[in-house]
Amino acid sequence: MKFNWGTGIVIAIIGFIAFIMYFVITMSTDNTYSHDLVTEKYYQKELGFQNEINAEKNANNLKEKITIQRTTKGLQIAFPKDFTSNKIKGKVFLYRPSNKQLDFEIPISNANTYLLVPEKRLVDGRWNINIGFKYKNKEYLVKKEIVY
Repeated sequence: MKFNWGTGIVIAIIGFIAFIMYFVITMSTDNTYSHDLVTEKYYQKELGFQNEINAEKNANNLKEKITIQRTTKGLQIAFPKDFTSNKIKGKVFLYRPSNKQLDFEIPISNANTYLLVPEKRLVDGRWNINIGFKYKNKEYLVKKEIVY
């Protein structure tokens, strides 16, 4: 059998297809390459996206902004001082991009104008914080990225 250009091209194409198939099978079966979606109900969440935009605008229009500070006891989230603390209803969602097992949610039910996230719940690294709450029938949403 003679080895010519046609044979070389066919061998190259077969080799390339074999490499791609190996790559696809390795990536889909190996757990070290496993990555999760940000949320399981992605399309349902997308339908409420305009409400999130409006809530973020409401939060940006506040005279006194919500502050997030690291203290010795944990992460302190302070609401505006002119808000009545017992009328604030909502939740704080802490999302860890690198490990979804560390994600958690805390309901906002405070007697003070601040909420304390305990230090023991937070692992060093990057966190995304979503503070969604309702005050006097107006929705507010604050999204921040912090490194703890």
